[in-house]
Amino acid sequence: MKAVGFKTSLPISEPESFIEVETEKPTPSGHELLVKVKAISVNPVDYKIRQNSAKNTVLAQPKIIGWDAVGTVEAVGEAVTLFNKGDEVYYAGDITKQGSNAAYQVIDERIVGKKPVSLTIEEAAAIPLTALTAWEIFFDRMRLSAERDQNKTLLIIGGAGGVGSIAIQLAKKLLGMKVIATASRSETIEWCKKMGADVVVNHRNLIEEVRKAGYQQVDYIVDFVDTNLYWDAMAELIKPQGHIASITGSPTPVLLNKLKSKSVSFSWELMFTRSTFQTEDMIEQHIILNRVADLLDQGVLQPTLTQTLEGLTADNFKQAHKQLESGSTIGKLVIRF
Repeated sequence: MKAVGFKTSLPISEPESFIEVETEKPTPSGHELLVKVKAISVNPVDYKIRQNSAKNTVLAQPKIIGWDAVGTVEAVGEAVTLFNKGDEVYYAGDITKQGSNAAYQVIDERIVGKKPVSLTIEEAAAIPLTALTAWEIFFDRMRLSAERDQNKTLLIIGGAGGVGSIAIQLAKKLLGMKVIATASRSETIEWCKKMGADVVVNHRNLIEEVRKAGYQQVDYIVDFVDTNLYWDAMAELIKPQGHIASITGSPTPVLLNKLKSKSVSFSWELMFTRSTFQTEDMIEQHIILNRVADLLDQGVLQPTLTQTLEGLTADNFKQAHKQLESGSTIGKLVIRF
């Protein structure tokens, strides 16, 4: 089968940063589905893995990445109970397994959902990783609820990106919160407003901008950009007994003692935790994806797709990664096969 991968970590401008390869079509077993992939979307995790997983080495076999896909179930393992051959599905994948940048992929049914019926293949491919990340950060890590948190203030750092775009919608539509999102360009400001943000502030002077908008402090903060870059601002802006959560990690220690006097909680979120550790509740991602599909089909949530490329080619993946690495992407970029 055809796939696009790499053998060494190179700048995206290099000819060999992505290569087209032929590899064996996988066979599903156990809880696995064999999916004929129709479209994928690209996320920051893709280029971070490409940049760092094969530094100063040449792999014997090409590494195939990719963690968002839509496709059709072609075969099932012997333990599969949730899906049948012919079902249209969408999912965000497993970082420990071969990725979705290929004609076919095997994937555990417990982290797969039914494709939203009302969405195109491209629109559906843009959803899984970002929706799972936003859902888990709100409901599993921060344990927010509409009953308790309606009308409370939420600051989203990075409102126009993939996760921010769906997080704004979940916070407004499901939780009823007052959403303050960060953006700096006219087009990203408008996008955040389109997604449902009540207020948009410039992230370059975060404390000043939030307070100029009328908020001395906020109840909750989620960071989708850079934990340490905004740490001092978050520590200053969060209310006593508030909660901060981040998906971005940190190459240096996070100074949690800055939160102590306010008794503020802090959480990390990594969407791959359940699949990586095969947690007992791994099937929660199947449940979440189905719930998100229903919300999309009901029109409660709207798609976040902004750009589509056509074809399973190395050139398309180079173009997509270059776009994401620029840091200027709005919403989600999809490659349809």
